[in-house]
Amino acid sequence: MNTMDFSIIRIARTVLHVTNLQASREFYVNGLGMIETESDENHIYLRGLEEHSHHSLLLKKADKATVEVLSYKVEKEQDLEEIEKLFMSKGLKTKWMPKGTQHAMGRTLRAHDISGIPLEFFAEMTTVNRMLQRYDLYRGAKIQRIDHANCAVPDVQKAYDFYIDNLGFSCSEYTETEDGDLWAAWLYRKPTVHDQAFMNGPGPKLHHFAYSLTDRLSILDCCDVLASMGYAHSIERGPGRHGLSNAFFLYLRDPDGHRIELYTGDYLTTDPDLKPIRWDLNDPLRQTFWGHEAPDRWFNETSTFIDIETGEEIDYNAPILAQRKPKIMA
Repeated sequence: MNTMDFSIIRIARTVLHVTNLQASREFYVNGLGMIETESDENHIYLRGLEEHSHHSLLLKKADKATVEVLSYKVEKEQDLEEIEKLFMSKGLKTKWMPKGTQHAMGRTLRAHDISGIPLEFFAEMTTVNRMLQRYDLYRGAKIQRIDHANCAVPDVQKAYDFYIDNLGFSCSEYTETEDGDLWAAWLYRKPTVHDQAFMNGPGPKLHHFAYSLTDRLSILDCCDVLASMGYAHSIERGPGRHGLSNAFFLYLRDPDGHRIELYTGDYLTTDPDLKPIRWDLNDPLRQTFWGHEAPDRWFNETSTFIDIETGEEIDYNAPILAQRKPKIMA
């Protein structure tokens, strides 16, 4: 990994705006098995069974379903000033959120990245007891911890360069077109396949956020639980296995249409001499190792980000590479 004057540890939370908190609670807590740390009339704070941080998913009641921010944990408070210097040097918008502004959070720095994605960086969050061995609370997908986010951006190469050269990320796997253009990239700070992925498409938009599970059976159990609760329509893609990352997956849509991936079985990326794996866009094993195609809406439907200052929806731009589905090679 590149050496920086700061250290980003991992992706740590997603903040979503939802239109019906009770419907969201039923889906995430009773369906997926997340732990509800706290809630009030306008917020629900959720976490996975092994997480000691207060929450990794914050649901906020709103009139329209959008994505407020993707949050990263940093090593120490001083890192926040260094990250602010970096973003300001690039002419990118930043905003401080003083301690006490957000429940269970210390001071945070919000900023728009080079693609316009609203990010947040923090060193302090309230800690709570892990529920890892509270097997009496295991239900649904038995969600363990937040794993990654995947965003559609109009220029994947530009996003890749910013995260690799300026934020200290490394690349585990990437996809190129037949012309050698970068179509998608999987970037990491923690030693797994990714914290942040980018895919070619109208953006900036959130394609999905993902949680790690202990095993494949947890995904199958979740399908049974969701179907029995009347959520069969929420199962969008899978279960299956990705060629890229090797992970076993299931894509779901929550009551507001936000896409969440349940994910298990990727690999360690600890070694500094690890070479990124290249995939051809048209390789049939890339997206789904078993060969079946994703539905069109998986490619075309995404969640909208909002501006860190105005709260208005962020305009998206068309991708510089013509959008298309992979041509499945024989």
